[in-house]
Amino acid sequence: MTQFENLPEVMAAPAPWLLKGSGYILAIRLPKAFLDQQSFLAEDLKASRRGPLAYVMFVDYHSSDVGPYHELLYIPGSLQFSRARHLSISRIYVSSRESVVNGQRNWGIPKDYCDFAVSYGKDDIDEVKLSLNGHVFAELKFRKKLFGLPFNGKLVPKKLRTLAQHFRGHEFTYIPEARGHIQPATLLEAHFDSEYFPDISQGKVVACVKVQDFQMIFPVAEITTI
Repeated sequence: MTQFENLPEVMAAPAPWLLKGSGYILAIRLPKAFLDQQSFLAEDLKASRRGPLAYVMFVDYHSSDVGPYHELLYIPGSLQFSRARHLSISRIYVSSRESVVNGQRNWGIPKDYCDFAVSYGKDDIDEVKLSLNGHVFAELKFRKKLFGLPFNGKLVPKKLRTLAQHFRGHEFTYIPEARGHIQPATLLEAHFDSEYFPDISQGKVVACVKVQDFQMIFPVAEITTI
């Protein structure tokens, strides 16, 4: 359940979007029972979930079509959609109400709003806290390592970077593009209230990277009626 109905009217920002910023990407191995039952999956897609890994991203968008904002999202593996299996975002919080409303309208992404406290500290340690009505429900602490190398997401096959969503009777399919710099990182600490976000601390991090100076395009989605 999202908070769409409780949001004020905001200015429409149709796709495509151009976003720039930095962030962290995690791949986490989790028990199958956790992935199947604690991933905030929609009932019509739940039985189709596959894969041993979940993916978590914290993103600091320095600029976007709705201004700067923060984001924390969770992808629980692949799901079966009408024509193919795709990765799908099942849980996501952002710090912008404009991003919530337009993200739902443009791509069917089930965004919710919350407050973010982000600290880029000394010793290359970055800290992120999410709270709702004063309750802190997610805390992450990262440390970046070594130097960054350039990457271009266009080199990844489209099938692997296609995402899809079911939202309010419609299926959304979209293929983001991104390029920037990537460097190794470590997740030092992670704490979650599982009522709000999957408690990934129950799994094992198999990869963690920091992405810097990225530029991303979120295109117009293909939308069909379910």
